Amino acid sequence: MREQLQAIEKEALEKIANANDTKTLQDIKVTYLGKKGSLTSVLRGMGKLSKEERPVVGELANQVREKITTTLEEKGEKLEQIALEKQLEKEAIDVTLPGRPVKIGGPHLLTKVIEEIEDLFIGMGFEVREGPEVETDFYNFESLNLPKNHPARDMQDTFFISNELLMRTQTSPVQARTMREYGGNKPVKMISPGKVYRRDTDDATHSHQFTQIEGLYVDKHVRMSDLKGILDTFAKKMYGEDREIRLRPSFFPFTEPSVEMDISCKVCHGDGCSVCKGSGWIEILGAGMVHPNVLSMAGYNPELYSGFAFGMGPERIAMLKYGINDIRQFYTNDIRFLKQYHNA
Repeated sequence: MREQLQAIEKEALEKIANANDTKTLQDIKVTYLGKKGSLTSVLRGMGKLSKEERPVVGELANQVREKITTTLEEKGEKLEQIALEKQLEKEAIDVTLPGRPVKIGGPHLLTKVIEEIEDLFIGMGFEVREGPEVETDFYNFESLNLPKNHPARDMQDTFFISNELLMRTQTSPVQARTMREYGGNKPVKMISPGKVYRRDTDDATHSHQFTQIEGLYVDKHVRMSDLKGILDTFAKKMYGEDREIRLRPSFFPFTEPSVEMDISCKVCHGDGCSVCKGSGWIEILGAGMVHPNVLSMAGYNPELYSGFAFGMGPERIAMLKYGINDIRQFYTNDIRFLKQYHNA
């Protein structure tokens, strides 16, 4: 049995020395040290040995097993090192080659337009305020002079979560929240950008989800002329100093009087064309003086305080500014479209 163990050791070490890959080493390990391997088979015959021979043969068997195991590990490490060196040599980088340009992204066009509008109004003394998109019926409708079952609510049909919770239809609730926070005794001058939701059919000019920026200025002695001056400055900064504005009477439940603001068409300069549908003017936003009921519900005395509010859709502002004819292009994430306005 000693001769068998010595022969197994010699044979295994020779095969290990000649192995050129890790798979071969694994096969050798199974052949000699596995459950059905040569060394195991020899050890099963130790029961036939005398009591004196068993310890001697057992010690020799352990030495053979340890020798084969150690040699396998050493050869495995050596083969792995050789393989790594070959891989590194194969994957060597030629540092003299020109580098590959890294594609750099940028803000979405809609984000850039919103930030441009924010910067403009911050420069005129407005602060930026945000609020929840899931709003209560009170702040979204009732606090804005739209009591329950009021027919004007049909203009802003939205997605209700419960009888009292809904996806906001406008960012005006932020104005109501801010006025109540201020306690009805100090001025408010703010804009509120954010997403809004309405149950609408998506087409080239409508979407069930879009963005809105609303503005509010409440103080003593605020006049309609202040509103016109602010909107005129906005139009000229956004579209050019040669743009003119006009205010048309309109209706909004939360303002009185209410107006729609148009800007002169940049294509025909007021002469009339297909872009402005022959009128020379393009509608851009709605505005008006804050309704006394809205002021009262927010805690302001309408006999002492007055104010104006306005609301615009950044999508429409961007469409007019950059000649985009379909609102859905803002949301389809088509990189070909977005890249056109990367440096807008």
